[in-house]
Amino acid sequence: MQRPHGGKLISRHAAKEPAGVEELPAIEVATTAAEDIINIANGVLSPLTGFLGHDDLDCVIHHKRLGNDVPWTIPILFDLDTPDVREGDTILLTNQETGLRALLEVEELFDYDRTTLAKEIYATTDAQHPGVSAINSMRRHFAGGDILLVGHDRRQFDEYHLTPQETRVLFREKGWKEIVAFQTRNPPHLGHEYVQKTALTFADGIFINPLIGKKKPGDFRDEVILRSYEALMQHYYLQERSVMAILRTAMRYAGPREAVHHAIMRKNFGCTHFIVGRDHAGVGNYYGPYDAHDIFDEFPDLGITPVFFRSFSRCTKCDAIVNDKICPHGPEHHINFSGKKIRELLQQGKIPPEDMMRKEVAETILQFDHPFVE
Repeated sequence: MQRPHGGKLISRHAAKEPAGVEELPAIEVATTAAEDIINIANGVLSPLTGFLGHDDLDCVIHHKRLGNDVPWTIPILFDLDTPDVREGDTILLTNQETGLRALLEVEELFDYDRTTLAKEIYATTDAQHPGVSAINSMRRHFAGGDILLVGHDRRQFDEYHLTPQETRVLFREKGWKEIVAFQTRNPPHLGHEYVQKTALTFADGIFINPLIGKKKPGDFRDEVILRSYEALMQHYYLQERSVMAILRTAMRYAGPREAVHHAIMRKNFGCTHFIVGRDHAGVGNYYGPYDAHDIFDEFPDLGITPVFFRSFSRCTKCDAIVNDKICPHGPEHHINFSGKKIRELLQQGKIPPEDMMRKEVAETILQFDHPFVE
């Protein structure tokens, strides 16, 4: 079985609620921070045991590694602006949406230049970039230290949720040794199916891992994504070779750095391979189309194998889905899998052509009166 990142699968769960919790100073945190805390506790972000301190953050920013030289590309930070909190304090973190209750041992309070953060993580300081905007809106200070998850509520879609400990048991029971992970935040079209099945040809099983959480207007709703994948897997996938489970985390749109981060999380789930597409985790024109491929050259010790896919389309002459490495025919023979076009057809209540999206998938989406976030 694939070793967790850093060698140990982290678990930061309190066996029972510690005494005196109600007397601790409490801070209501954003849902994105709550998801980070839960993911740390469940081992999704192994080897992290809490939020980064200054030295680890500096290493991540400038070297894409933690202070102990373990590859790490996206800083997991907790920002606050509470003058009553001091180093050495233990504080209670809460979040109404998730029912989160967690303890943070404040080992360090520090500041860090926001311009440097933005430039190194996102390769831009443009405030129009959603990640840069998020950094600019952070509170004044950062707190580094270990977390301990006391509890959180059950939520919608929990029936699709598996922790890394659970996926590892499941993969072992299925006899899978090589598992390829696919991340998605959209319903599947034929291009996605082509990528997944091509990668699956060389593995024992595929782990389809949709991102669930905050979406921007115009995105597909979470339940639409999940139901559409269920339809695809029911009709076109071998049950013994495919598993779907959700990952609750925010998209940071950090392009190449986030591609590595996504791979690390899937390594912790037990996957040996991770599919990286064109402009993975990109937004706008901030990154080159294959920057997210090239960055993996910096990490020969990552411990999970990236599976790269370039652009793909349907070639009418080949009568097949192809990529630019296998098809000799010109663009006049190619039908691109345009997410925009598929979305427009669905918005009009129309089923996209069967050479773009499976009929069963489209019909599932159209069962929803409002499939898009408004």
